[in-house]
Amino acid sequence: MVNEEQRLVEAGQRGEVEAFNQLVQHYEGRIYNLCYRMLGDADAAADAAQETFIAAYRNLNRFRGGLFRSWLFRIATNACYDVMRARKRRPSVSLSNVGDPDDDAAAFDLPDLGESPDEMVLRRELAAAIQHCIAQLPAEQRLVVILSDIQGLAYEEIAEVTHTNLGTVKSRLSRARARLRTMLRAGELLPSQFRHGDE
Repeated sequence: MVNEEQRLVEAGQRGEVEAFNQLVQHYEGRIYNLCYRMLGDADAAADAAQETFIAAYRNLNRFRGGLFRSWLFRIATNACYDVMRARKRRPSVSLSNVGDPDDDAAAFDLPDLGESPDEMVLRRELAAAIQHCIAQLPAEQRLVVILSDIQGLAYEEIAEVTHTNLGTVKSRLSRARARLRTMLRAGELLPSQFRHGDE
């Protein structure tokens, strides 16, 4: 995809809207997923994802090479931080639906065709518990966990997306994972099969 992606970016920079639309189609799921996990709200995530692509289109000529994905994730991260800052000024959005298996995020929770209905319910309960815990992390730690453990980015790319150095990425990730372990072990959030001490 890299050479094809470069071709699409260059075509987009020349004003070919269809080329940019192909880039949007390729990344819209991942960008929405990042925004949803950062914000915990399907509507806010959809808005932030839309803002990301609008900003990317407007600023495409400023992209100077490197990984287009990193550049796009950086824009999405900034869009999420903008939403979080706005919430602090007028806190009106509830995070109570974070991890709700019936919401729009379930579209990105791909089913395992070999699992039973019970296994599917259990997997969704576990995913909801993990997402609830991720939502409790400070924003900077939440971001590195999402980029590393959910999006699968390498440390170097996370450093590029977050404008930090490698050491900062590693320490934030280490603290975030330790916090998540503690919350998951302590919480009633986990399905009973995953709790310590249960039969």
